[in-house]
Amino acid sequence: MELSSSFLPTELPWLEIPIVIICALLAYVTLVFVLFREDTEAPIDYTVPLPEQCKPGWKGKTLEEPSIKIPGSSAIQCYNPANGQSLGQVNPATPDGIDRAVVKATEAQQEWARTTFSQRRKVLRTMLKYVGAAAHILDNQETIATLACLDSGKTKVDAMLGEILVTVEKLQWTIRHGEEALKPSRRPTNFLLMYKHNEVRWEPLGVLAACVSWNYPFHNAVSPIISTLFTGSALLLKPSEQTAFSTSYFVSIARSALSACGHSTNLIQPLTCWPNTANHLTSHPGISHITFIGSRPVAHAICASAAKSLTPVCVELGGKDPAVVLDDLSAYELEHRVLPILMKGIFVSSGQNCIGIERVIAAPAAYTTLLPLLQTRIKNLRVGCPLEDDAIDMGACISSARFPHLESLIRSAVIDGAELLAGGTRYSHPKYPKGHYFTPTLLAKITPDMAIAQEELFAPICLLMRASTTAHAVELANSTSYALGTSVFSHKKEHIERCVSGIRAGMVAVNDFGAFYATGMPFGGAPCTTTTTSKHGQQSSGGAGGSGYGRFGGAEGLRALCNLKSVCRDAWWAEAVGVGTRIPGCLDYGRGGQGGKVGFLKGMFELGYAEGVGRRLRGLGSMARWRDG
Repeated sequence: MELSSSFLPTELPWLEIPIVIICALLAYVTLVFVLFREDTEAPIDYTVPLPEQCKPGWKGKTLEEPSIKIPGSSAIQCYNPANGQSLGQVNPATPDGIDRAVVKATEAQQEWARTTFSQRRKVLRTMLKYVGAAAHILDNQETIATLACLDSGKTKVDAMLGEILVTVEKLQWTIRHGEEALKPSRRPTNFLLMYKHNEVRWEPLGVLAACVSWNYPFHNAVSPIISTLFTGSALLLKPSEQTAFSTSYFVSIARSALSACGHSTNLIQPLTCWPNTANHLTSHPGISHITFIGSRPVAHAICASAAKSLTPVCVELGGKDPAVVLDDLSAYELEHRVLPILMKGIFVSSGQNCIGIERVIAAPAAYTTLLPLLQTRIKNLRVGCPLEDDAIDMGACISSARFPHLESLIRSAVIDGAELLAGGTRYSHPKYPKGHYFTPTLLAKITPDMAIAQEELFAPICLLMRASTTAHAVELANSTSYALGTSVFSHKKEHIERCVSGIRAGMVAVNDFGAFYATGMPFGGAPCTTTTTSKHGQQSSGGAGGSGYGRFGGAEGLRALCNLKSVCRDAWWAEAVGVGTRIPGCLDYGRGGQGGKVGFLKGMFELGYAEGVGRRLRGLGSMARWRDG
């Protein structure tokens, strides 16, 4: 059956004009909305003065004995560990100064806690846009990288990847996904309380503290600022004394963004101080949470101090991260894909990376292929001052204090059967004699009973271990008291899954290194307990949490900085029909004895939890019988 042409719109010309007018009005309204609507989260332009040390041609005085300590003074000496040039001095915070900072942060946080997610996002967007109109943080990578290089001795490549990339990604992730992570979460109810609406909320904690390490001065300072501000809290930031110079500028980026958006800069309180003063901060009753990034010995002191006021601590310690390389990879893949990833994972920031690769655990064929490749590449690494020599591969170490211990560990390993194929000692650079350099090092034939295989080195040292099977590789990976990150290289799914499931770690990158940190994943270690006996009969034990506990990063990291509040209320439909909790007469305190109460409760338990409709109906009958006592 065909429709009559009289029903077609083309036969109704009187409808055409209204349709055209309506479409034109809709298009006009849409255009006006798009063009003239106010973006309440638009970033605001602001400037941060450029430090004198970042300007072209600047040269600092070379220190005779580079050290952060000044004889006869409490000031902190800042200097470039790559050449020993002074960057200036910083006056450390005092206990009174910490008390004043807590008061300022507390007052500012009370107002900040009432801000919306939209207002907080605006601050984070503004942090991405600074130093002049339309300037993006990526356009200022030269300044950020230069400051990171000056203060830590790393290369600009390491600064761009390990400082700028991950910081911008965290800003972007929090802007896009932070609100979703902190939205109230609906939770299920049960049969007896079916009329209840349950939810979990994440609310601001108050004033938080972050004590962070020196190896990533930009990211370690800005990362806790991002999370703290978005959760509605204030932050007391204690950077390492080693990077006090650059941290002051990096913090000013965030404080200036707050000011530009009309909020108090007191929300962020930088507190550089010596360890004996830091105890006053970590035990302060005005602190609601502490994030610590650093070494295990310092973590013990931090946690003992925090225990005085029962302040919770997220502890991110070091690692002895393994990279497991299995035999199903071709020689071409090992040389052209796996080797560059291993080199980056081992020598990034001169090996001073908590998730850096310290142990390469290779299956027999992979071991044979990788050994000469690693030896050639490591021997050819060029070391020097990043800001004065573009032809280098690796920068300086933060200090020379641990060099004697590293050399001792290497000598001991060789005595125990290891093969030293490259490096092994500190390096006195001919152009930068006041810099702190350690030669890129390769040790093969490493076994888990060697001291060097158990201790975090935090240095440009590669340990190569041979695994006979996949199961043996997992055993070797689990042979230390650390359990932070892991890399697994293979194409066989069953072997990959065996490693991913079997290796104790908080994070795993498959056919990659550290990718989990650049994708907004939660960051932290896994609990582990190991006991290893060395060839000399010495036992080393690692307790639960050798790499720390708690998480930062991702949704879990944001929620960890909040007060988790459980809220149970009557559902909207229950309120509408008048259903709610009523204490029956038999359970009313002061009425009757135990008999009626017990009978009623037995019936209630049967109604709520018995199997089968019959038993539940019987329980309902018991409740009715005993209801009035």
